[in-house]
This record gives sequence, C-alpha cells and structure tokens, in this order.
Amino acid sequence: MYEAEIKAATAKFEEVIRSQLERNEKMKETRDFVDYEKLDTIVIGVCGGDGIGPMITKESANVLKFLLKDEVSSGKVTFKDIDGLTIENRVKVMKAIPDDVLEELKSCHVILKGPTTTPEAGGKYPNIESANVAMRKALDLFANVRPVKVPEKGIDWTFFRENTEGEYALGSKGVAVNDEISFDFKVTTTEGTERIARLAYDYARKNKKGKVSIITKANVIKTTDGKFLNLCKKVGEEYPEIVTDAWYIDITTAKLIDEKRRKDFKVFVLPNLYGDIITDEAAEFQGGVGTAGSANLGKRYAMFEAIHGSAPRMVEEGRDIYADPCSMLRASVMLLSHIGYQDKADKLERALDICMFEEKKLTITGRDTGATCADFGKYVMETVSKL
Repeated sequence: MYEAEIKAATAKFEEVIRSQLERNEKMKETRDFVDYEKLDTIVIGVCGGDGIGPMITKESANVLKFLLKDEVSSGKVTFKDIDGLTIENRVKVMKAIPDDVLEELKSCHVILKGPTTTPEAGGKYPNIESANVAMRKALDLFANVRPVKVPEKGIDWTFFRENTEGEYALGSKGVAVNDEISFDFKVTTTEGTERIARLAYDYARKNKKGKVSIITKANVIKTTDGKFLNLCKKVGEEYPEIVTDAWYIDITTAKLIDEKRRKDFKVFVLPNLYGDIITDEAAEFQGGVGTAGSANLGKRYAMFEAIHGSAPRMVEEGRDIYADPCSMLRASVMLLSHIGYQDKADKLERALDICMFEEKKLTITGRDTGATCADFGKYVMETVSKL
C-alpha cells in the first residue's frame, strides 16, 4: 500500500547514511589543535551576522582591539571584517552560508560572530539551514563550551556540548514520507563522542575540577544516547582523579535549581540538543542569555559568539543602538584565553564583573532608558585601563 512512499524515504535515508559515513572519515583527518604561539599572525575574523549582531560584534571587536593594540601594532594579531552573513544575503543565494563568505571565514584562525536569524518553517523567509549549524559543520567546530559562574550561589559550571552531531547535524535532512508522517534523525559517532569527552576531561584536569557529569536520555534513546554515555564513561577511565557521574537530561534540569544539589556540578558533557536547552537555563542564574558567551572549538578553527538570537524586532523599532554587548564581550574573554592571552582575558572578565554586577555606572535596558551599546563598550575599556 505504501511501497512508493517507503522506497522514496529509504532512498533519502540512504543519502543521509552515506553523508555521515563520509563525515565520520573526514573527522579523523585532523589530529592536532592549532598552536597559536607558533603562528606568525593570528587572524581574527569579525562577522556581524544580522539583527543586532553587527552592533554588538563591532563594539566587542573595539574592546578586543583595545586590549590587543600592542599585538596588532607588532603584526602578531590582525582583524578581518567579514560581511555577507545577513538573512537577506543568505536567502538570495539560498545557502546557510554563501560560498564567498565561507571562504573568508576559512581564511581566519578564530572568528568573533554575531547572532544570525534562522528562518522558521512557514515564516516570511525560505526555510534554509541555520548559519550556526552550517558553520559548525563546515569548520568542524565540534565543541560548544559555555561557562556559567555565580559565586554567591555556589555555581561554577562549564558545559561541553557536542556541536556537530545529534539531532542538529541532520536537522534539515528529515524525511516527510507523506502528508501524515515525518521523520528526523539523530547521529552519534565514536570519533565525535570521544573527542568532546576528552576535551571535557582535559579541561577538568587542567582546571582542577573534581567531577564530570555525563548528561543523556540513555534510558529511552538507547542506541545514540547509550553510545554517547558508554563512550564518555570509557574516556573517563583515563582520568582516575576525576569523579564521573551520569544523569538524565530531565532530572538534570530540575537539579540545577536545587540549591543544595547544584553546587555538586562542575563540568558537564552532553549531546547537542540537550546542551542547547540546558545552557540557556543555566545562563538565567547569572542574569540571562544576554550575559553569557559561547565558544565553538575545533582543531583548525574556533568561533566565539553570544548565546542569544538576532533580535530583529529591536532593529525594526530602532533600538539596536541600545543592544547589550555583554554576551559578545563574555565570548571575547573566551577568545582571548583560547589564543593564549590569558592575562588579557582575566582583565576583561574582571572589568565585566565590575561593570555588570558591582559598580554598574551604566545599565543596558535595550531602550533609551539605558546606555547605548557604544557607551557601555567605552565603560568597559575605561574600567580595563584602571586594572
């Protein structure tokens, strides 16, 4: 009765399997991370995205240039502006990332990237793939690292979210068998899981964190989540000084608001979709997604971004000049640390704590009742100068 539909769906699924087998082999080709100390020049790409992205990215780049002025003068660091990642430009060529923009991104070592609009099915834009997802796949940015720290609440968490697999890797590859039934897919590989697990455990060891928590739903999603859980546990055996525990994603979301239990969490390693959701919840503890930055790390490339969206309504209402740059500035802290300037990263992080939580001479409200993005950036640079 459904032979034609089954045959067509099977053919599409075969394409998915072949593409993932090819991706799996390609992952194995790059073994070592970039050594930034050995580079003659570190190229930092500044890619504004769309919505409020260009505003907050430009201001964050200004702060980075201020901190790295000596390195820029000596030629050790250079900045490269990259346009063309707006929703209009992406829709024009019907690609998540236009080819010329992708080539520019690949010419950089690290990228400071503003938010980008992802169209919804049935919305005013064609349903093209997320630029973020496409960039993570194209540059093999397999680790999404999001720190959340609220000392007065005993919170000091670092999330290692697998960034190139799970549901998101195949989010645009689902199959509508007919008008009544549709399928999406989830993928987990040995290579992909082991490398995110090892990054999480390495971080825990280097930063003297005593515990890594593996988060899945392996009791229900037995094949993919079960594989993720077992492989992470196996990697954990290589780090005997670190305690490994395992949690299901549903109870983890509950325990993060448990004042007693949440203090026990240190480092998390988890699949893509769960990491996306739970890190937004975690960011609320330190003031919301506007306060949190995000690192997307690979062995060849790295991209740093805010964890919130592009807020097109703010632009439509002429409020983008009042956009909060703090999330991008937090991401800039992680960028500085990643390329080897830990002292400058520490200084910027301290300045942000003073400006956002302690001194608070300026407040960002998103409206003309608060400071502009540019004024807040100047405030941060003035504070850095005093440290």
